[in-house]
Amino acid sequence: MNLIFLALIVIAVATAAIREIRSTDPDEQPMQALSEGAIDAAGSAVELALGLVGVMALFLGLMKIAEAGGLLTVLARLLRPLMVRLFPSVPPEHPAMGAMILNFSANILGLGNAATPFGIRAMQELEKLNPHPGTATNAMALFLAINTSSITLLPTGVIALRASLGSEAPAAILPTTLFATLFATIAGIASALILQRYFLAPPATRSIDPDQTSADAASELDDTMREAGRDATAESTQDADPTADTTNQQPMNIEVPTEGYPAWVSLTVLAGVLAIIPLTILYGQAIAPWIIPGLVVGFLSYGVIRGVPVYEVFVEGAKEGFNVALRIIPYLVAILVAVGMLRESGALGMFVGLVGPLTTPFGLPAEALPMALLRPLSGSGAYGIMAGIMQDPATGPDTHVGILVSTLQGSTETTFYVLAVYFGAIGIKRVRHTLAAALTADAVAVIAAVAIVGFLFL
Repeated sequence: MNLIFLALIVIAVATAAIREIRSTDPDEQPMQALSEGAIDAAGSAVELALGLVGVMALFLGLMKIAEAGGLLTVLARLLRPLMVRLFPSVPPEHPAMGAMILNFSANILGLGNAATPFGIRAMQELEKLNPHPGTATNAMALFLAINTSSITLLPTGVIALRASLGSEAPAAILPTTLFATLFATIAGIASALILQRYFLAPPATRSIDPDQTSADAASELDDTMREAGRDATAESTQDADPTADTTNQQPMNIEVPTEGYPAWVSLTVLAGVLAIIPLTILYGQAIAPWIIPGLVVGFLSYGVIRGVPVYEVFVEGAKEGFNVALRIIPYLVAILVAVGMLRESGALGMFVGLVGPLTTPFGLPAEALPMALLRPLSGSGAYGIMAGIMQDPATGPDTHVGILVSTLQGSTETTFYVLAVYFGAIGIKRVRHTLAAALTADAVAVIAAVAIVGFLFL
């Protein structure tokens, strides 16, 4: 991200300088416009973040109720029957299985601050099953392919941003995000399973003790999750998700399920999720105004049924939302200033003019292309560009471009950063087919997002 940020600024300044030198019109002052654009963008970034405070507090308060009510554990039990089939090389009772299940469950709910510690812990446990240290196993590659494309039911951070910008239907991206992430996850799984046949692992250099699946190992995971939830990756999540709250994060105390629901229950829920997709496609615009009131009532009711003190827990989550909204100010200032300078220098306009005719016929407006290209590299950078696009009166949150970039943000991941963090945590140097599988999932997510947004909103 350091090089990207520097490149954006240098390109903007160089473009404005060239225009200034070549200009023969005394009224045209590109460098002056560049300076004013940088100052205005910095101010608008702060205003945008402050506008997020209330909405972010609302959504994180609701999610805190869901977490306290054990919704992560419910999802983990639903996923377990599927997981033991997807990862036959991982014993069902091994700590790696529990950590992976909790990671996917947190991603499904949009809880990035919980997903990353679980993911790091899953990689550490998978490394204990690795017969060739330093080289990614098939299980690691498949885990990260699913992690970067994970099905998302509630992209809470994006919904909050859309609401803060005055969107008439901030939750309109729920069906588009679900559609895109479903196809991305299928593509990630398929590509990982296919590519592993061609990227063969080296010969084993150590033997693995099968007794690692004992109850003692499961107990070890339960103990270390609390430490991981507190500080194992407080730094690593900042670039991957600028809305993930890692400030003063408290130790997690989430039940690690050792058993799943019966297979028929998981299949029934999966069928229900799949059935929702065509319904949201057909009736998505009619359903959208009901989603946020439904979420508020649903989460509060769930908390009451589970015996959660909903008011106190909501306030605790709202405090976290307040901190998140303030914490993203530096990220927004950096990216919005860079984008604002690009716009005022004329470089962004030239890029749009060159690329637009090529991508627009396929449903991807040139305005959205920088965000789609930056997303695999930097979550904070993509978030800032998305915010700038939706803040621009010419686009706004409810236009085709605004909804598309919102869907792209919610359905793709910072693939290079995630792989660097997860593999770096366990010293993996040979990633084999992991990157190819993850990028395949990202590409399918972009294609699916363009297709569904174009179908519903064009």
